[in-house]
Amino acid sequence: MTSIFHSSLSKDLSLILNDADDYDVIIQVGENQNTKEFRAHSVILRARSPYFKGALSANWITKKNNMIMFNKPNVTPIVFEMILKYIYVGEINLAKQSGENILELLVAADELLLEELFDHVQDYLIEKQDNWIDKNFVLVLHAVFKFPSCKKLQDYCLDSICEYPLQFFSSNNFPSINKEILLGLIKRDDLKIEEVIIWDYLIKWGIEQTPGLEINRAKWNEENYQALKKTLNQFIPLIRFVEISRAEFFDKVRPYKVIIPKHIFEEIEEFYYKDTLPKTTILPPRTGFPAKKESFKSNIIKPELANIIANWIDNKDAKFTNTIKNPLYKFKLIYCGSRDGINNNSFKNKCNGRVPSLVLIKAKKSNKIFGGYSSIGFSSLGDQCLIENNVRYYYSSDNFIFSFENSEDIQNMKIGRVINGNKAILEWGGFTGFNFGWGSFCMVDQTFYVNNRSIYENILNINLTDTIDEIEVFIVTKQ
Repeated sequence: MTSIFHSSLSKDLSLILNDADDYDVIIQVGENQNTKEFRAHSVILRARSPYFKGALSANWITKKNNMIMFNKPNVTPIVFEMILKYIYVGEINLAKQSGENILELLVAADELLLEELFDHVQDYLIEKQDNWIDKNFVLVLHAVFKFPSCKKLQDYCLDSICEYPLQFFSSNNFPSINKEILLGLIKRDDLKIEEVIIWDYLIKWGIEQTPGLEINRAKWNEENYQALKKTLNQFIPLIRFVEISRAEFFDKVRPYKVIIPKHIFEEIEEFYYKDTLPKTTILPPRTGFPAKKESFKSNIIKPELANIIANWIDNKDAKFTNTIKNPLYKFKLIYCGSRDGINNNSFKNKCNGRVPSLVLIKAKKSNKIFGGYSSIGFSSLGDQCLIENNVRYYYSSDNFIFSFENSEDIQNMKIGRVINGNKAILEWGGFTGFNFGWGSFCMVDQTFYVNNRSIYENILNINLTDTIDEIEVFIVTKQ
């Protein structure tokens, strides 16, 4: 059995760091008035850091009086002291350090190839310094944006900005944000902010980034506008102009007509005058826009798929881009299987009445998503029906069933519209929760079925029976 004495080893190495007189390296760190000399042992530095293993090799070192002299002006004394303690003792205490120092430590650990320390510091920043990061997005992103190893921190910053963008855009440091960082943000569909606000801050950023440009636009000449156009030329095609209202376009976008490429401006004008969607500049609405997020909350599918379903309800192509001029739908959750119970009775108790309704099911075996839209609802639909063999059939020409490969699938979805509208919805006592067209898509307690009954267009090549992992029903209304 091996006995381990790490604590005494750590203590002895700490003494070597602080008190030993047999050092062979002097490291000068910092610059200007913030500098300090550290004494260390090349054998320990080279053993613990791949960076020092190369930097302190015989081919690279500079000696003075038989002492290795090494300079690191880009690392501050307080940060290098933490690094040395980690190298010698394997300890780091960040509890009393400022966010700036911890960020500098992260950058230094990356440069010195201290992978274990780097991973720890990156996680610490995200988990313990999130409030500081939220107030210093520009500083943090500028420090780590070009380092592939910092992707976790980059993603945290960008995701946080998309979730709460106004704090970022309205910060004093926003006008200094790096162009590539801002481009990446404005390309994102999940940026939760109104398009006209993005436009306002983009203009503000462009003015700050364009040398010699005054804030007062009344003093600009043609040369000034062309300079701003050059600054923003990569950004303009990323703006979802169709999400900006006619009045806001007139007041806030039109004054900058000169900086917008002619074909883009003409397409947007045609959109406002003739409701014709742009052909070359159209981008999907930002799915993270707050109003749209509030109108649809589901544990089964993402908002992008709700947009597709809304298009199907409007008899439009799945990838049609909704704009402020097209009616948006509000989806009100009235039944959730994990909350209300997955059985016929629970479904019927929650989902009754003649109201447009959407049902979503996540399959337990395949994780596929199946659903159906009924313009008349599912149960308690009244006496206007076709009765055959004690089964009630209700008419709808607007119903459809559908499937998605997963909660985010926007490529492989399938839709089956009703063929025989007279049998669009079936009610058969308590035998089913819902029933599209005699089992074309139906629920029987915790099981659902998808079959080809020729009442709906077929969405599967084979008949399917699966267990319901989750089920949700929404009332659908136009906003």
